[in-house]
Amino acid sequence: MTIPRRLLLVNGPNMNLLGTREPGVYGSATLADVERLTTDAAARRGFEVRAVQSNHEGVLLDAIHAAREDCAGIVINPGGLTHTSVVLRDALSGVALPVAEVHISDVTAREEFRRFSYVADVAIVHVIGEGVAGYGTAVERLIDVLTGQAEG
Repeated sequence: MTIPRRLLLVNGPNMNLLGTREPGVYGSATLADVERLTTDAAARRGFEVRAVQSNHEGVLLDAIHAAREDCAGIVINPGGLTHTSVVLRDALSGVALPVAEVHISDVTAREEFRRFSYVADVAIVHVIGEGVAGYGTAVERLIDVLTGQAEG
């Protein structure tokens, strides 16, 4: 069976504020920069990207559900939903697609509540604290798993 050559990029709440939100934590790159970097990294490996960002959990859930039809995997930065959303975790688990979890900041070195991720146990790739460049790393690692070049 041939895998679809598409990834879903999911960015959760407040990610639309990248570039202006706490630049000391998140840097100066914008959401458009993140989407471009992710798309370019995937294209180098022959994949395309469908990107979604929303401040509304249901929109993200619907996009994840739809990915079952035409995506090989999901790259997700759930934002604050990482630490609060069982339903987001269940959606990722339910679609049974390989998941790469990415966080711009080192969430393990921040507030105590940020150290727990509901997504961690369903993700096969974790990239934390590499800044926006971590999206490229997540894409590379996920595609390695999808193409059999690495174990998931």
